Amino acid sequence: MNNLFEKILISIGSIISIGFGIWHFFVPRIWNWYSYIKPEATELILAVRAINIFFSLVLVLFGLMNIFLIFGNGISKYSLLIVLVATCILWMSRVLMQIIYPQGSINPIIKYGMLCVFIIVLICYLFTLILVLKRKYG
Repeated sequence: MNNLFEKILISIGSIISIGFGIWHFFVPRIWNWYSYIKPEATELILAVRAINIFFSLVLVLFGLMNIFLIFGNGISKYSLLIVLVATCILWMSRVLMQIIYPQGSINPIIKYGMLCVFIIVLICYLFTLILVLKRKYG
């Protein structure tokens, strides 16, 4: 069902997604996020924590789902397409956000480095989606 090139692309995109998701669990501590928030703003601190955990977990889970689907036996092409479309939307949003509201703007290397990595991940997933669509409907 899946060719080697698709597996390689999914693996690259998924490993980066999973790595970015795991790394992001530690971002608040690394960058001392909560020092920018007044300690009495407990609801805001909880909200930021919850959003970061949710975001991190989404990246890890989408990465794992894509790997399981591309390497799994008996998985329908439809299931793979749905997850790939959702993953492409997720990463396209991240690329656009980095272009419109760039993070890492203190250091151009970080800002453009992040953008390049986000684009690479998007290309991996998007190209796989195109290949799977061509094989299914082409």
